[in-house]
Amino acid sequence: MFDDKSILITGGTGSFGHRFVAHVLEHYKPKKLIIYSRDELKQFEMQQKFNAPCMRYFIGDVRDKERLKSAMRDVDYAVHAAALKQVPAAEYNPNECIKTNINGAQNVIDAAIHCNVTRVIALSTDKAANPVNLYGATKLASDKLFVAANNISGAKGPRFSVVRYGNVVGSRGSVVPYFRSLLAQGQDILPVTHREMTRFWITLDEGVEFVVNSFQRMQGGEIFVPKIPSIAILDLVEAMSGQKEHEIIGIRPGEKLHEVMVPEEMAHHSLEFDDHYVITPAILFFEKNINYKRNKKGETGKPVPDKFEYNSGTNPDFLSVEQLRALDKVTL
Repeated sequence: MFDDKSILITGGTGSFGHRFVAHVLEHYKPKKLIIYSRDELKQFEMQQKFNAPCMRYFIGDVRDKERLKSAMRDVDYAVHAAALKQVPAAEYNPNECIKTNINGAQNVIDAAIHCNVTRVIALSTDKAANPVNLYGATKLASDKLFVAANNISGAKGPRFSVVRYGNVVGSRGSVVPYFRSLLAQGQDILPVTHREMTRFWITLDEGVEFVVNSFQRMQGGEIFVPKIPSIAILDLVEAMSGQKEHEIIGIRPGEKLHEVMVPEEMAHHSLEFDDHYVITPAILFFEKNINYKRNKKGETGKPVPDKFEYNSGTNPDFLSVEQLRALDKVTL
């Protein structure tokens, strides 16, 4: 799919970008693989690891539409991974979060249409479903922009879709590296915000593979949601520290007890496939007869039941303490 094609990743120096680049270089022969980000040091460090002839590194911010247009020239596929993602930071710095996550999303869309990029996928988050914090609200707005962009681009323009998944194991700023650092410092008791907290759980490799598959499946306007396990926070504490003892510190500003990826309110727009769900657009596009029940890979889906909700607390698939320990070893 990506052979002899040009691919751009915004926020490409992040955890996802590193793993996505490794996957593409291992399985395809792209013409260009473009890293677009604003941190020159992270780009320098990434160049030491990924220096294949196809690699390109662009310093730029998604807030800068003209720079995005320059970077997207002759690009075939784009992944929009750039975002401000820390929930408390977004609560205390709302304007900055809006500038990057909403205005930046619109700039990516405008640049992709201007440069006639073939397909664009935006990375979303479970926090965008029924959001209670600013980060989730900005990502919901971003999701809506990317879905509606299929109307703006017209019949022959780029196709836009969204991939939504939960916490990524070991990604920068997530709980696993934080717990590891505390344990490495000799701390015995790990901090827990709430005893009953649950989260969806996905590895970086699984996330990358799901994005690649979504490029192959997309028709434009879908929100793709993988079927993934949940974890209970106390099981994670036991898996990493070897004990159940913990310290309750209280839920942080804007934090949920459980996460949702398919809200009940969107059940009538949602389809179930073998290994994922699809939330179909609530608006009509220029092409009114898109059959979302059959994707571009030929896979078929069926409507979910009435009042269906994909919730980390009621998810039938939970990782055990032993599975979490095994997963932690694999993802080190």
